[in-house]
Amino acid sequence: MAKSAIRIVGIPQERTLEAAREAALVVSASLFVALCARVTIPLMPLTPVPLTAQNFGVLLVGLLLGSRRGFAALALYLIEGATGLPVFSPTGPGGVAQLLGPTGGFLMIYPFVAFFAGYVFERGTKSFVRAAAAGLVADALLFAGGLTWLYVLTHSLAKAAYLGLYWFLAAEMMKVMFAATIAARWQRGAARP
Repeated sequence: MAKSAIRIVGIPQERTLEAAREAALVVSASLFVALCARVTIPLMPLTPVPLTAQNFGVLLVGLLLGSRRGFAALALYLIEGATGLPVFSPTGPGGVAQLLGPTGGFLMIYPFVAFFAGYVFERGTKSFVRAAAAGLVADALLFAGGLTWLYVLTHSLAKAAYLGLYWFLAAEMMKVMFAATIAARWQRGAARP
């Protein structure tokens, strides 16, 4: 009788510890993206959209944490930024104004980018090729969101592409490949006994 009572009492504690672990991962991932946002190169007067390591952070979070936790981490990141915490790139005004500014489309799509990168990567062999493919498709979603928002602001597809695409293609390819390399190596290390 005593053993079964101990087992029943232990279950909620294990669930509580697991929930705390999951919450810590999500919060840590949102803070990691905030740190990546600090690595910024302003491209003014060419474009109000800065070159930042933030996108790399979003992809890596999605690849390493998976679809659900990646989405949660980036949704938390947006909430942190909207409330005025200094988590966005320092080149913008911060808060809700940054979400509604030129970079808003990129920021608002972040949870879906992390979800999609994680979703593609977690459904197959955890290889570099799979991680790179997941990153490329997720990055395409990122730019679709960012360019759509820039189009809404400028009413010109050519202007949106000029402001939010051309300056970033080479750097984005490097970010995707770097995130894919880290994710594939992490998975290989995790798979070892």
